[in-house]
Amino acid sequence: MNFDKPTQRRGTDCVKWDEATDPEILPMWVADMDFETAPCVAEAIQRRAAHPIYGYSLVPETFYTAICEWNRSRHGWDIDRQWILYTSGVVPAVSAIIQGLCRHGEPVLTLTPAYNCFFSSIRNSHCPLVDFPLTWDAAAETHTIDFQAFEETIRANRVRLFLLCNPHNPLGRVWTRQELQEMAEICKRNDVIVLSDEIHCEFVNPQLGRPYVPFGRVAEEVGCPWVVANAPNKAFNTAGLQTAYIVCPREDFRQRIDRAINDNEVCDINVFSFVALQAAYTPEGAEWLQQLVEYIYENYRLFRQQLKSALPQLPLAHLEGTYLAWLDVRSLNTPSQQLADRLRTAYHLWLSPGDLYGRPGFLRINLATQRERVLEGTRRLIAGLQTAMPTEG
Repeated sequence: MNFDKPTQRRGTDCVKWDEATDPEILPMWVADMDFETAPCVAEAIQRRAAHPIYGYSLVPETFYTAICEWNRSRHGWDIDRQWILYTSGVVPAVSAIIQGLCRHGEPVLTLTPAYNCFFSSIRNSHCPLVDFPLTWDAAAETHTIDFQAFEETIRANRVRLFLLCNPHNPLGRVWTRQELQEMAEICKRNDVIVLSDEIHCEFVNPQLGRPYVPFGRVAEEVGCPWVVANAPNKAFNTAGLQTAYIVCPREDFRQRIDRAINDNEVCDINVFSFVALQAAYTPEGAEWLQQLVEYIYENYRLFRQQLKSALPQLPLAHLEGTYLAWLDVRSLNTPSQQLADRLRTAYHLWLSPGDLYGRPGFLRINLATQRERVLEGTRRLIAGLQTAMPTEG
């Protein structure tokens, strides 16, 4: 596949490109790729679109089969078809799961910085947020969990549900099997349900040397109560088709989640969404995805190389997974929101400030675009940050 192929998204009612009125803007903010989806997905949608009726549709049994086969062959995870529910997106799934499994006022813990929609899902579910900050080692450029403090926080706050992101957005951590097992054991001891958002699971740096591990696989071995939410939307750039699936082995949990899905009217997916998932979760989709992953992490390698050459003093989190770089700009002594605003207005580069994710002093950069754009975005970023460097004397 030619991922260098230019795409023109401006003028297509695209959130990433059309929300800004600045014609020179280079958007590297929202987690949306600038690549055409896999040909097998586009062709399947076009075939379905050729039938000129787009009415109410049944989700076929082959939808569930595709999910089970994909997870078994790609991730070594055997899912029972009866464990699967569908809904219109991972964020609606997260909200429905919290509302189905938590009573009003029961605390939900998440690791911060966190995907910003986690905060609203917890708040809108009338559950108090328990913010557990990850430990940032600027020298090693990685985040870790203090498990003793993690368990103490769970106990002190009587946490009902732990909302995990695996791999983690915005930090790019791919949790190890050992880390996931420690989480599961702590949650089992304290009767905490784990809800794992795994939408970024297909993006793992080939240089990492280990795979993504589905939390459900580990939790089943440990005996920890769990639910997983996932979708092909990030991997195949199909977020606009609005589909996601929930994997939940406990029947009583599934019934409560299904009730919440229906209460919130997110119980239907559109006529193209299940067609796209089935086409994506095929050997053809897997081959395209492998090429995409290699391309994205070469983008990251070049981004890291150029940034470190120009600004070696700024820590950049090692990108183990996702396509979202996480840059520590605290040493510039300028609020990250202010830096992001300056980059957007003066350098026409749109990034996300860490404030959105509960961690001021950082910037998140989306590298899932054509390499020419990544290099241009890196140039603008370096130029903008160099002007913010504190002067000596």
